[in-house]
Amino acid sequence: MEYAVVASSASGQTADPAWMSAYAQHAEACGFESLVLVEHTVMASEYSSEYPYAPSGRVELPADIDIPDPLEMLSFLAGRTERLGLATGVLVLPNHQPVVLAKRLATLDRISGGRLRICVGMGWLREELEACDVPFTARGRRANEQLEVLRKLWAGGPDGVSHHGEFFNFDHAVSYPKPVQAGGVPLHIGGHTPAAARRAGRYGNGLQPLGLAGEALADVVALMRRTAEENDRDPAALELSLGHLVTKINADRAASLEAQGATRIVLAASDTDDLDQAKDELSACAERLGL
Repeated sequence: MEYAVVASSASGQTADPAWMSAYAQHAEACGFESLVLVEHTVMASEYSSEYPYAPSGRVELPADIDIPDPLEMLSFLAGRTERLGLATGVLVLPNHQPVVLAKRLATLDRISGGRLRICVGMGWLREELEACDVPFTARGRRANEQLEVLRKLWAGGPDGVSHHGEFFNFDHAVSYPKPVQAGGVPLHIGGHTPAAARRAGRYGNGLQPLGLAGEALADVVALMRRTAEENDRDPAALELSLGHLVTKINADRAASLEAQGATRIVLAASDTDDLDQAKDELSACAERLGL
């Protein structure tokens, strides 16, 4: 079992280089597998979209809180750490031009020595995607094609690769450097829908179901593995990342998640902006888990 920590955007500190350096270095020293950063290219001060992970339908984060570009911050943290994995959870994939993104991800994987993992989502905030010139209702189709483009560019050799799809078209494109990791940067799919499970089975290295438990969780995991088989992929090779809280997880709860198929537990940190408290919470969590 691996344990990742999500740095809390609600702390207001995730754009502070000194705070984040100390936090990441402490997470590494405690034995956590990776540090996870979220993404919103923009928030909206007013929106009609429904946030799917809260009963109110409203996201708790204020629109004007610091949410840095996760890839920029992870690049910075790559130089402040040695072993700690660097991850997103989630990157709003439809917002990104995939040819450019392929180069950014490969570069970050190279400079970090192969420590990058990307979890992508489709985005729930219509206003955000539309600000990035992405048709909200087409975001799933766009994302599927983006995943294909990333894989093609990373696998392509000196003669280049071509792609002609609904959203992206190019010929003989050559993209170097390549990611350090064989097969390219691991691409996990975040979400709570059957579409997310099918996307993970067809294109991904794993699934991070959000807001699901019990039978609903079992159903999407089974769908992911069934889709992998239908696409001649090894379902047993796909990872499952399940969530919990830094302050609440213990060995028994971790064992329960492992029994549900989890290979990684992604732990949400508390919202404190007190660095000492945040580090103490990581230390206590690592001690409970025997890291």
